[in-house]
Amino acid sequence: MDAANFKQQFLPCHQKLYRVAWRLMGNAQDAEDMVQEAYLKLWKKRNELPEVANIEAYCVTLIKNLCYDALRTARPDEDSHTPEELNLCDDTSISREIECRDEANQVRKLIGQLPEQQKRVIVLRDVNDCSFEEIEQATGLNAINIRVLLSRARKKIREQFNEITKYESK
Repeated sequence: MDAANFKQQFLPCHQKLYRVAWRLMGNAQDAEDMVQEAYLKLWKKRNELPEVANIEAYCVTLIKNLCYDALRTARPDEDSHTPEELNLCDDTSISREIECRDEANQVRKLIGQLPEQQKRVIVLRDVNDCSFEEIEQATGLNAINIRVLLSRARKKIREQFNEITKYESK
């Protein structure tokens, strides 16, 4: 396969690959890195690719596996990606919007203080909206462990958030 055929077959998948990678990685920079790594792998296997029946499905599976591998091997300080925007409410008044931003910042800080496994699981599930199967693949944990970690993380965040808001209202 030459470069022109490669571009013709694989560049139309770019947006979909980027969206999948962004959803799993949690930020634009890591997502773009994963897409580039996927293209590099595809280019290295270009002579085997004419046998692939569904190019898009093959590419999506490849990008997911690359992201899961990256998440699995990430150092603790690298997997603490929290979203730039965490919307807790949809009210339009300025004062409520500021209050919501403050609450979102508090929740972000509380997530950052969790133990690494809890932090990773809650970010993947509640922030990146990954399924339990995707979290299993990314972390190597089984579903029961994921549910326990998620429950403990949510409980800890809820308790600490309630303590903070109770303290601030006095």
